Amino acid sequence: QVQLVESGGGSVQAGGSLRLSCLASGSTDRLYRMAWFRQAPGKDREGVATISAIDGRTMYSDSVKGRFSISQPNGKNTIALQMNSLKPEDTALYYCAADTEALTGRTRLDPRRYNVWGLGTQVTVSS
Repeated sequence: QVQLVESGGGSVQAGGSLRLSCLASGSTDRLYRMAWFRQAPGKDREGVATISAIDGRTMYSDSVKGRFSISQPNGKNTIALQMNSLKPEDTALYYCAADTEALTGRTRLDPRRYNVWGLGTQVTVSS
């Protein structure tokens, strides 16, 4: 099994930056893809960014493209989300997710493609 722990959330003013980290532990040899999702109160969970643990290819939602960057700074056991030019609408609980079953049939930012989830870290952006 894989466990995920997020860190790095906090409060920032609009235009500021935050960096989130997610550490995977356990059976990390089964990591195929990792991603960041977010969920604001009363809204559906939204895919933000994803990265392949195999080849490092990335994908972003249109709402964050050009502002957020996902990476694997210390090998595939860790992913980071660098968030720049933050907006109040970025306020949400951010979750790290992993696919350890090579799930297919969904887009890479569909939450149903991921079977392991962290508990989340809060990001609050004030105007």
